[in-house]
Formats: sequence, C-alpha cells, structure tokens
Amino acid sequence: MRIAIGSDHAGFSLKEELKEFLIKKGYQVKDVGAFSDDSVDYPEFSEKVAVLVSQKKADRGIVICGTGIGVSIVANKVPGVRAALCQNVFTARYSRRHNDSNVLALGARVVELTQAKKIIITWLTTSFEGGRHERRVKQIKKIEDKYLKC
Repeated sequence: MRIAIGSDHAGFSLKEELKEFLIKKGYQVKDVGAFSDDSVDYPEFSEKVAVLVSQKKADRGIVICGTGIGVSIVANKVPGVRAALCQNVFTARYSRRHNDSNVLALGARVVELTQAKKIIITWLTTSFEGGRHERRVKQIKKIEDKYLKC
C-alpha cells in the first residue's frame, strides 16, 4: 500500500516517527514535507497529500498538524478526498467502515506516539463495509460534484 504523509512544523516530529514505523511495517511511504520543525503553513502539505490520494498516486494519506483540524479542513477541499480527524481507535475504525475515509488527520499536540500508531494500524487495516454506507458515500460524492460545477 502506498501512503502519502505530510505535516506542518507542529506535526514534524510525529510525522518522522510514524514514517519510520510505516516503513518498518512494509508500507511504501511518500513524504511531502515539512522537512524540519521550522515554522511553515499547513495548507501546503495537506494539499500535497490530498492531491496524491485524489489522483490515485497514493492509496491513502496521513496529514498532521498541531490539532489535526486545519489539515483535515484543507484535505477535504480536494475532490475525492474523505479526510477523517481521528483521536482514538474507535473513530479510526468507523471512519473506514462507514465513511471509506482515504486520508487520516492527526493532531500531534492531541495524540501521543503510541496512540497514533494504534490509530494508524486500525485505520489501514479496516475495510469499508459498503451496504447502506455505500449509498451515503455516493451522496457525499454527489454533493461534491454539485459544488464543483459552480
């Protein structure tokens, strides 16, 4: 599985730890930055991850900032992206089961490394249930398409 990962300065240290964790687990990881903890703006990196997922150049994406809120807002602006801000295993599992999320947003100031690893593994290994949830994901796409035409 190909995973794009990006963060701002607040998420840099967590991103670096998670990148190594994912590589050791056998995932292909594309790091789009930031590449230090020098102050940067999160929209640039969240957009890069989201575009890679939208264009199917990555199977999934992970975006990290201080709270995870900003990066999730940005990622969800990119067509075809369903970014979920998860702070525990339960929300990670259900973001996949029910929403078929393809980008995971994490807050480095909210979730510590051990919990982040559990969230990521749950998120990466949980399948979309389909069924009645497929209908809802299609409704999301329909709304997205409607406003792309404006």
